[in-house]
Amino acid sequence: MTSQRFHAIFDSAPRRRFLVVGDLMLDEFVWGRVSRISPEAPVPVVQVTGESYYPGGAANVARNLREFTRDVKLLGLTGDDENGERLLHLLEASGIGTELVARDPAAQTIVKTRIIARQQQVVRVDRERPAGVSAAAMQRFITGLRRAVAEVDAVLVADYGKGVVTQELADELSDLTRNHGKLLAVDPNPHNPVQWRHVSVIKPNRSEAFGALGRSADVAGHEDAVLHEVGKGLLDKWCADLLLLTLGEEGMMLFEHGRPPYHTPTRAREIFDVSGAGDTAMAILTLALTCGASPTEAAEIANTASGIVVGKLGTAAVTPQELAEAFGVHEAGAPAGTH
Repeated sequence: MTSQRFHAIFDSAPRRRFLVVGDLMLDEFVWGRVSRISPEAPVPVVQVTGESYYPGGAANVARNLREFTRDVKLLGLTGDDENGERLLHLLEASGIGTELVARDPAAQTIVKTRIIARQQQVVRVDRERPAGVSAAAMQRFITGLRRAVAEVDAVLVADYGKGVVTQELADELSDLTRNHGKLLAVDPNPHNPVQWRHVSVIKPNRSEAFGALGRSADVAGHEDAVLHEVGKGLLDKWCADLLLLTLGEEGMMLFEHGRPPYHTPTRAREIFDVSGAGDTAMAILTLALTCGASPTEAAEIANTASGIVVGKLGTAAVTPQELAEAFGVHEAGAPAGTH
């Protein structure tokens, strides 16, 4: 991609407006050192040296978008607890709109704690109490969507299967975005039987894609005919314009109606932590499309962005400067961050 083309796409990014819908989480990282094995069990003893907190799940998608534009809103659910307060504080400090976030005393804010030592994840501890979205909260979501969709350029759905994304919500989003001519991007969850329709772009990983068609994901590589068959089948199943299939170390594959699949190999140079890489891909793919990138350009940009964040420790976001440098845009006119 030339410097001129990069600027043609990203110079309009600060003017784009987004709504992110989905399951909100708080990512906690406990950093430490390992010097010995526990005498109680064959496990390492981690001496804690620090703790960090980041927005996770759908909130991490919003965080990635916020690096490029000031207008990002979030719709989701937290518990009325200390971790919910911490997550909202992080979001508001980042300039992400939280007026459509509901706080439910009956819910528990989802927290994923990762213990990191020697630049490796030792263990992950999840704290969550599955609870459906109350009727009152769902009505608040629907009312908020009817107002917000008209004001944004794109809606992104990050479904982690924790209860926010229901069939009622999906149907409302499909109708609203179609009626208003807005882009609808979805990161689906294989354990949530929501049926999507009229989606602009959908981004499953390999296991999610195969699971959606009830098939085993044990296939060869990106050239495998079964993989191509699944990708094309999901375009029809989800009534999607585009499908971007993430393939881990094999990169990504783009499916469009009437075109052969387009494969972009991984751009990662070093992999320290894959936490949130899918969130980054989702955010940057949608951003690029709303800024006028072609589908293949958007796939390449999303793949490059993911390759950057897996080289960082913790739930990370890619910055405009990092993305520009990855495409060889080094001159003074490279897009700057919004903060």
